Amino acid sequence: MTIHPTSVRRGAAALAAALGLVLALPAAGQERFSLALTGDSIITRKLSVYEEPEYLRMIELLREADLAFTNVEVLFHDYESYPMSSSGGTYMRAQPELVRELVWAGIDLGSLANNHSGDFGPDAMLRTERYVREAGIVAAGVGRSLAEAREAKFVETRDGRLALISVSSTFPDHSRAGRSRDDIPSRPGLNPLRHQTTYLVTREQLEGVRDTMRGLGMNPPESGDRLNFLRQRFELADRPGIRTEPHPGDVAEIASVVNNASRLADYVMVTIHAHEGDGDRFVPAQFLVTFARQMVDAGASVFVGHGPHVLRAIEIYQGAPILYSLGDFVFQNETLQRLPWENYSRYQLTEADGLADFNDARYANDTIGFPATPEIWEAVIAVPEWSGPQLAELTLHPITLGHGKPRQVRGRPMMAEGELAAKILDDVVRLSEPFGTQFEVQDGVARVILPHAATDEQQ
Repeated sequence: MTIHPTSVRRGAAALAAALGLVLALPAAGQERFSLALTGDSIITRKLSVYEEPEYLRMIELLREADLAFTNVEVLFHDYESYPMSSSGGTYMRAQPELVRELVWAGIDLGSLANNHSGDFGPDAMLRTERYVREAGIVAAGVGRSLAEAREAKFVETRDGRLALISVSSTFPDHSRAGRSRDDIPSRPGLNPLRHQTTYLVTREQLEGVRDTMRGLGMNPPESGDRLNFLRQRFELADRPGIRTEPHPGDVAEIASVVNNASRLADYVMVTIHAHEGDGDRFVPAQFLVTFARQMVDAGASVFVGHGPHVLRAIEIYQGAPILYSLGDFVFQNETLQRLPWENYSRYQLTEADGLADFNDARYANDTIGFPATPEIWEAVIAVPEWSGPQLAELTLHPITLGHGKPRQVRGRPMMAEGELAAKILDDVVRLSEPFGTQFEVQDGVARVILPHAATDEQQ
């Protein structure tokens, strides 16, 4: 059995404290600093009651790291506030006491900026932040103003200080935090990264858009290579395509926070909730790739994506790991307690219908959508380790959330094994090929071959 050095340190410290001893341990910076990184957590059921060996091995993996992270994609409240007229999809809510289940699992860090942050308005969002913080999870990404939502949150460990910055590019507009001006209070909300989509079209297609605008009496310019139509931008190009770019103002502000944090902490983690893909949910959008690299340039040690509910590529950029999506960690979106009228009405359901009826209608009795897509229920836990400022190792541990099991069972993670584990890791390897990332896969774990390590071996 392999015993992780962090477990040794924690156990030795606890024993010394119990005996009233002062234990001489290595100074900070002399040992590796590790993170256990997971994707989206929509938790609506207890985690602490299960004992399967493959489940407890996964929990131990989280607890062994110096810090463990997840995206908290659910709101914790007791329905004190009303649902907004639009949401991030399903209106997400869980019992406040379930925060402690994440702590039991070993979670220390959480991102709060995501498309569900504003489902029940600012009050529920701020209650969630308070419940998470009071449970001992350091969380970032929402606040009473844009400045507060943007700011980094810090956490100390024996082996280094970490700063966490949480961002979302996917959100209903009412969830976006705002600034104050002329004694008007700021708008509570999440830390946004807006982006611009440009549709690249041929001359014939562009003129077709122009003709459509004329036919609708919209008086387009009679010439030129760009048109704005129905809040969409069209631009002349040699061949059709789509270009996405991050909002330069948002990038500059977030980069400034990252740069400042890099001078106040040993490690900086930037995490983003981004559904947007490049023509495919498994491929990160162009603006996301641009933004991730800009954050590393600004001083981020690691960049973690989540949101599409599937795995995406891994890139090593300037020595820093960019994990474009780790998939789901806890995905219990089918066992919510209540849903508002807006969710039921979408499927022509009545007051007599309940949550199970909603699930059946939404997923056509599990034949479409999330339940019918195996990749939604396949993910990895990524464990990067640093030796001082240099990334020393990055391993990927495949997990399964129980595709094909009943809805009251699926959604809870545990270690994947055998053919499924191999399939999950093969998916990551394949998706990462365009970024030039190489892996070694052995005994159900993938290790990223780091550029500096490959160079050392060649020498």
